[in-house]
Amino acid sequence: MIRTLRLPLITLGFIFAGHCAANEQIEAVPLYTQDELITLINNNAHLQRVKDDDCQLVQDIEARAEIMGLPSYQFLYGDMLAYEVCVERDVELGLYYMKQAAQQGLAAALEQLGRYYDIGQLVQADKAMAIVYLREAAALGNLNAQLRLVGLFNQGFGSPRDYEDAYRWLFHAVVADKQVHKQIESSLTRLAEKMPESVIKRARLPN
Repeated sequence: MIRTLRLPLITLGFIFAGHCAANEQIEAVPLYTQDELITLINNNAHLQRVKDDDCQLVQDIEARAEIMGLPSYQFLYGDMLAYEVCVERDVELGLYYMKQAAQQGLAAALEQLGRYYDIGQLVQADKAMAIVYLREAAALGNLNAQLRLVGLFNQGFGSPRDYEDAYRWLFHAVVADKQVHKQIESSLTRLAEKMPESVIKRARLPN
């Protein structure tokens, strides 16, 4: 019979799964670096990565979220709880960790919470709360937040005094995708209709 041995080593950042039987192979699964995890989150590949690693890193992920308070791991663990990935589902606790990550300034967490409040996912729809989160994420350069924020302003939500910042952030976004570029152009054209020409000119000035 093959027995699986799991030894979480938080300090070293590795967890070893050893197969103790006739062959004594030890297979190491490296824990994600901060940069690697943020890239996975930005590409919406973080939950799939946890699944691909056969849920072997759950204890280390939880420790880095709960004990060490690392925002990227708080976001990851929050999503795992909210969507029942390798752990028992707990939406309330999942949202708690997402908000903890957002409070520490993780742009992806701010954008996600803003999106959730906009569309009413996991929480009740609240456009004012959505704008609070999206504005913070947009200021940090999150393109999805910038687009959604301008979209809300174009729908009549929010305050006109925020239009200039939203226009500036989106106008200066660097985008290679032609379809997204057209979406930005259309969104900015609509927002410009609500703004004085002098404010538009000021928002277009180089950063």
